[in-house]
Amino acid sequence: MEGEKRKILIVDDDNFLLDMYALKFSQNSFEVYTAGNGVQAIEKLKGGLNPDVLLMDIIMPEMDGFEMLTQINNEKLSPNSIKIILSNKSEQSDIERGNSLGVAGYIIKANSTPVEVINQVINILGKNAVIPK
Repeated sequence: MEGEKRKILIVDDDNFLLDMYALKFSQNSFEVYTAGNGVQAIEKLKGGLNPDVLLMDIIMPEMDGFEMLTQINNEKLSPNSIKIILSNKSEQSDIERGNSLGVAGYIIKANSTPVEVINQVINILGKNAVIPK
């Protein structure tokens, strides 16, 4: 596992943020895949993409992040991916809904710089990894 790039699928309808996070994660030893909405993400997962991390926004056109998570869970797509929400929706009810859908983390965009987001994702990965030392 040492030296292997971890795969991340970033799902966000904001192209500027998508490109910026794709660049930042790729500079931090991640193999980055992107999708502009939940529908595209589902298509990529059905096409065989099996990322280590699924980082998604909530508010997106066509299919929001909660609908996407529900479908991923129902269809057992990418069951070993660590799912993390990256959103500006910070209501406790949204966080609880994410938790009920099996997310490992909930990051508020407005409260985190890109470096902090990457560090939080790496931290969440570390807590959920089952890697022998």
